[in-house]
Formats: sequence, C-alpha cells, structure tokens
Amino acid sequence: MEQDQQDQQDQQDQQDGRKRMDLDPDTVERDLVKLVLTVVELLRQLMERQAVRRFDTGELSEDQEERIGLTLMLLEDRMAELRNRYGLRPEDLNLDLGPLGPLLPRE
Repeated sequence: MEQDQQDQQDQQDQQDGRKRMDLDPDTVERDLVKLVLTVVELLRQLMERQAVRRFDTGELSEDQEERIGLTLMLLEDRMAELRNRYGLRPEDLNLDLGPLGPLLPRE
C-alpha cells in the first residue's frame, strides 16, 4: 500500500513537471563527478574570457600570455580525460536552469 502511494506521488510529480532526484548508489560517483566537472568547466570558461579580455587590452606580457594559454589548454585536456573516464560528453555538463536557459553558453 505504501508503494502504491509512492507511485501515485511520483506520477503526480511528473504531471506537475517536478522531477524527483534519483539516488541510485551505482550512479552517485558519476553524478558527483558530473557536478564537480560542471563547476570546473564554468570556472574554466570564465577564466578564459577574462584572459581574452586581458589579451585584448594589452595588460599581459608575452610570457604571461603564453603561460595562461598553456594552463587553459592543459585544463581543457584534463577535463576531456575526466569526461571520457566517466562517460560524459561536454553537453552533459551544461545544466538546464529552466527559464534562465543553460548554465554554460553553447560554444
């Protein structure tokens, strides 16, 4: 009887457009990695944009530009390795914020 009530609540939530969080022990690690990589990707993109602005304004020396560029490339490579290890695609890291749109700009 309790399961029937839960099933009815799940159906009502789906009809109302609400989603329940599925806490499957087998996917917790992957979901945690997905969340962490999403935050890191957001920060990487913000750092990249800031670096481009600084390049454009001439604030950086040639050596600084080279170090920043290399660091961003290495970070992007490491992110790709981690996504591959956990079977994630770049678009998997872009959270849908409903009416606000996606978290990350589509590149």
